[in-house]
Amino acid sequence: MQVSPPLTDTTATASDARYTVTLDVSGMKCAGCVKAVENQLVQHPGVVSATVNLVTERATVACEPGQVDPASLAERLTEIGFPAQARAVEGTAIAPTESLPDLAEQQRLATRQYFQRLAIAATLLLLSTIGHLDHFGWAKIPLLSNIWFHFGLATLTLLFPGRPILTDGWKGLRHNIPNMNTLVSLGTLTAYTASTVALFFPQLGWECFFDEPVMLLGFILLGRTLEQQARSRAAIAFQSLLALKPALARLIKDTGTQMTQADAASEPSAAFALHPENSVEIPAEQVQVGAWLQVLPGEKIPVDGEVVAGQTTVNEAMLTGEAMPVLKQPGDAVMAGSLNQSGAIALKATRTGKNTTLAQIIALVEAAQTRKAPIQRLADTVAGYFTYGVMAIALLTFLFWYFIGVPLWGESALGSGYWALGGHSSRMAHSSMAQAVWAMSPLLLSLKLAIAVLVIACPCALGLATPTAILVGSGIGAERGLLIRGGDVLEKVHQLQTVVFDKTGTLTTGHPRVTDCLPLLETLSELGLLEVAAAVERGARHPLAEAIQQQSQQQGGASLPAQNFYTEPGFGVSAQVAGQQVILGTDRWLTQQSVDITDAAQRQAQALTAAGKTIVYVAIEGKLAGLIGVQDTLRPDAKATVDRLRQMGLRVVLLTGDQRAAAEAIATPLGLAAEDVLAEVRPDGKAAAIAQIQAEGQFVAMVGDGINDAPALAQADVGISLNSATDVAIEAAEIVLMRDRLTDVVESIQLSRATFNKIRQNLFWAFAYNTLGIPIAAGVLLPSLGIILSPATAGALMAFSSVSVVTNSLLLRRTTA
Repeated sequence: MQVSPPLTDTTATASDARYTVTLDVSGMKCAGCVKAVENQLVQHPGVVSATVNLVTERATVACEPGQVDPASLAERLTEIGFPAQARAVEGTAIAPTESLPDLAEQQRLATRQYFQRLAIAATLLLLSTIGHLDHFGWAKIPLLSNIWFHFGLATLTLLFPGRPILTDGWKGLRHNIPNMNTLVSLGTLTAYTASTVALFFPQLGWECFFDEPVMLLGFILLGRTLEQQARSRAAIAFQSLLALKPALARLIKDTGTQMTQADAASEPSAAFALHPENSVEIPAEQVQVGAWLQVLPGEKIPVDGEVVAGQTTVNEAMLTGEAMPVLKQPGDAVMAGSLNQSGAIALKATRTGKNTTLAQIIALVEAAQTRKAPIQRLADTVAGYFTYGVMAIALLTFLFWYFIGVPLWGESALGSGYWALGGHSSRMAHSSMAQAVWAMSPLLLSLKLAIAVLVIACPCALGLATPTAILVGSGIGAERGLLIRGGDVLEKVHQLQTVVFDKTGTLTTGHPRVTDCLPLLETLSELGLLEVAAAVERGARHPLAEAIQQQSQQQGGASLPAQNFYTEPGFGVSAQVAGQQVILGTDRWLTQQSVDITDAAQRQAQALTAAGKTIVYVAIEGKLAGLIGVQDTLRPDAKATVDRLRQMGLRVVLLTGDQRAAAEAIATPLGLAAEDVLAEVRPDGKAAAIAQIQAEGQFVAMVGDGINDAPALAQADVGISLNSATDVAIEAAEIVLMRDRLTDVVESIQLSRATFNKIRQNLFWAFAYNTLGIPIAAGVLLPSLGIILSPATAGALMAFSSVSVVTNSLLLRRTTA
C-alpha cells in the first residue's frame, strides 16, 4: 500500500500573511456561551475571525501578524468567566500534538465531577421525596416532613451541588453575557426565595415549595452527567487517534557510544542497526529528519520514514482503515503511529513532528470541527439573543398571569378539570387539581410559570447540534481513512448532483504499459524508437512517460543523452537527443509543430485508439518517426463505484486529456454515455470544464490525484483526493481518502450525507423543543386543557433535550455501520 504525503490544512489561515492562535476555552455551557466567546474575540484589535467549538472547547482565531498577543486573548476570556489558555501560535491551526491528549483526561475529570455532584443532589432529592410521602397517603415521618428540614435540604442543594451553576450564572449576568446557567440560577433562586419568604412570613398565605429547587437541580445535574458521558463517547475515536502518537523513539547509536542526530544519518550497517543493544531511547519529538531509528516488534513507529533494514508487517488500520497488515521491506515507506508487528526494522526518518502523516491527520480532523455548516449560522444567530429573549418571555409570563390570566380564567375554570404536572397539585385528585392551581395566590402561580419558562429553555441543544454530529462523524471517518475537512463540506456533499472523475490514476490504475511500438521510418527499429522516446520522457513526470521509460529498460534499450527539455502540459514534450530535435505528444501538438501526419499513420492510430489505447506520436527532425500505443487498465472497483454512485442518484462524468476514442473505450465498460465523457481537455482546461457543469446549475464533486487536477479540485464544490494523490491535490481537496480505494468515494459521500442529516435532525429538535416547550411552560395550555409544567418538570425536559441531541449524534455509528 502506498503512503499518502503529508496533509495540509488549507483552512488554517485566512491568507498567507495571517497566523492562527489556538485557545483552550473552558466554562462554555451552551450556544450562547459560544457566541459570547466569538464576539469577545472578534472585538479584539487585530483579530480577523474566530471560530469556537463547544464540544472540544477550542477556539481558532485568525489574526493579523504582530497585532495580537495570544496571552491577552486568553486573559480577556478568563476575565469574563471563560478560563482560557493559548495553545499554539503559528501559521497553522494545529496545536502541538503533545498537548492534545489532555482532552481525554479533561473529559474523565469533568465526568467524575458531575457524578460527585449528582450523587449529593440525588441523596438530597431522595430525602426530599421521602418527606413528601404523606401527600400520597403514607404516614408522616416527623423529621423528614418538617418544613424546616426541607428548607435545610434546599439550602444544602444550592450551597453544594448547585453552587457551580449559580456562580457561573451570576458571572454571566455580571458580564452581560447570560447563559443557560443564568436561566437555571434565576429559576432556582426565585423558587427558593419565594419559599423562604413564605416560611418566614406565614401571614402572607404563600405556599412553600422547597422541593422545586432540589428537584430542579437534581434533574439538571442528571442531564449534564448523561450529556458528559455521551460527549466522552462521541470523542472516543478522536482520542484513539491522539493516543497513536508514540512518546519514545529508539535512536541507533554508534559502536560503544551514542550517536548524535547528525551522526545517525551516516548509515550504519543493517546488522548493526537491527541489534537491540545498539539503540538508545529518546523522546520522539527530538527525532530529526535523516536520523536512523530502530523499531522492535510490538512497538509503534515514532515518525514517518523509509525502511532501510529488516522486514516486517505493519498494522496501519487506525490511519488508513485497512484491516490487513502490510508487508514492509527496505525502500518501503512507513507512517508514524502504525504498529510494527512481526520483525525488527531500521528506518530513516523522512518526516517528523507536525509534518508526519499522523500529526496532519489529527490536524485535519481537529480543524474539521471548527468549520461550521452554513445551516448552523441560524442557530448561532438565535443563540446570541436566546437568553435575553427567554428572560424577557419569563418576565412577560409573570406579568400576564398576575395581572390578566388569573383574574380572567381563575374562577370560571374551577369546575373544568385541570391537570398540573409537578409540585403539590400533581398529587391531588382530578376534581381538586384545578382548585389547587387556582387556589394559589396570583403571585405564586405567576411566579411558578415564570420559573418554568426560565428552566425549560435549552440553548445548550442549539450549541451541541452541529459539533457533536461533526465530532462523531469525523471520528468515524478517521477510523475508516475518510478525512472530511468540516461542516461546510458536509452541507455541500448533501447537495451534490454530479461526480466528475479524472481518468488516469483515478478510474484507472495509473500504471499504463506500452502495448504497441510502430516505427514509421525505415532506419528506425522498435527498440530505437523506444530509446529515443525514453530519452525525451526523462524530462517529464507523467504515467505515460514512466511507461515508455520502463518498456525501454525492460527491452535493454540504451540510455541516450538528451538536453533542452520542454513540456507543453496536456500536449507533449520535446528535447534534443543526440543532436536531433525530437517531439513526443498528441497529433494536435505535432501538427502545431509543422509535423505532417500521413493518412496511413492516421489509420494505424485510429485502429489503436479504437482498442482503448492512448497514442503517443514521435517526430524526429520534423518528420513523423513512429507511434507508441499505451494502455491503462481500469481499477477493479471502478465499475462498482460508478454503479453505486448512480444508484444514489448522482450523475457520473469522466474527464480526461486523452483522445475521445480512448476515453470512450474506458467509459463503455463503466456504462457511461457519450455525453458524460469530456475528452481532450488540457490540464488548464479542467477547471473550466467543472465550471461549465456548475453553470448548468449542478453541484459538482471532482475526484482526482495529480498536480494538474488541483485547479479542478479547487473549482469543484467538493474536491476529493485519493491516497496516491500529490501534496498539491490533497491541499486543494475537501475530502481526503487515506486508502488507495475507489469505493471510499462512495463511503465518504454516504458518511457526509449521514452526518449532515444528523445535524439537521439535531437542529430541528432543538428549535422544535424550544418553540413548543417555552409556550407550554408559559401556561398556554392552562386555560383550555389545564396543563401546566412545574419548574422541576421543566428542568427535567430541558435536561432531556440536551441529552437527546448528543445521543442522536451517537446513533450515527449505527446508521453508517
